[in-house]
Amino acid sequence: MAEQFEENENTKETGFAAWGLNRWLLVASVALLVVAGIAMGYGYRQQILADHLTAQQSMANATINEMQGQLNTVTAKLNEVTAAQQAAAEAQAKQAAARANGKTGGGKGTSAASTRLKELQARIDDQQKQLKDTQDLVAKNRADLEGSLSSTKDELNGSIAKTHEELVVLQKRGERNYFEFDLTKSKQFQRFGPLTLSLRRADAKHMNYDMSMVVDDNQLSKKRVNLFEPIWIHTENESQPVQVVVNKISKNSVHGYISAPKYRPSELAVSSTAAPATMTPAVEHPQPPAQNPEIPKQPDQPE
Repeated sequence: MAEQFEENENTKETGFAAWGLNRWLLVASVALLVVAGIAMGYGYRQQILADHLTAQQSMANATINEMQGQLNTVTAKLNEVTAAQQAAAEAQAKQAAARANGKTGGGKGTSAASTRLKELQARIDDQQKQLKDTQDLVAKNRADLEGSLSSTKDELNGSIAKTHEELVVLQKRGERNYFEFDLTKSKQFQRFGPLTLSLRRADAKHMNYDMSMVVDDNQLSKKRVNLFEPIWIHTENESQPVQVVVNKISKNSVHGYISAPKYRPSELAVSSTAAPATMTPAVEHPQPPAQNPEIPKQPDQPE
């Protein structure tokens, strides 16, 4: 009887051990599926952003190629006008030399030579006018090309402020609105300008962080974002992407700013005679009394 009881106890222990092993295998499988799903979602999001940047780069290259073609056409025309002007000048010099050496006859011959000289001078004057117009067109096309290149570079790369002073410089340009923020690690969200943010992890040793945000009622997550690395967010209400930059990482906290377009598409459509509506700036960033207030900064909300 004792042997049978001991055998039953051993069977129960073996069953419990097998159940515990199966349970841990099930938990590990579910965890792997969750990690794989998150990785696929993040990869899909990054692919969308890469496609968007590729499309912008293609448009910029097409614009540059078109401007370069126009510049080449104008340069060829300029060369033709210059060659014609040089030929006319040489002909005029030959006529003057022939008249000085008495090779041209008097009377009717002299009158014909004078007429040809006047016609040649008129052609030279006309070519000089064309040359000036062509030079002005070349200068304009070159300026447009340089502006296009600069605009494309700013749009793709953006301007990153690594300090508060550099952010002040960007703010003074008046091209975009800037909102500074301080976030502490928390599951709660805080509103700054057009975005709602929540810091989930801050690694001061490796200088990266994890952040969640709410954009157009959708929650997004950004993992292992490096210091000074811009996060570009495309929203439904903005004509250009919103930029999030963290320029200081501490233990369990970060400091950074949000850069947003100054005007919305609906505001840009308003007639130029009407006063455009702008985004409401945040509370002024506190500065010592001897300095002027500069970049607006919103206060932290309690967790």
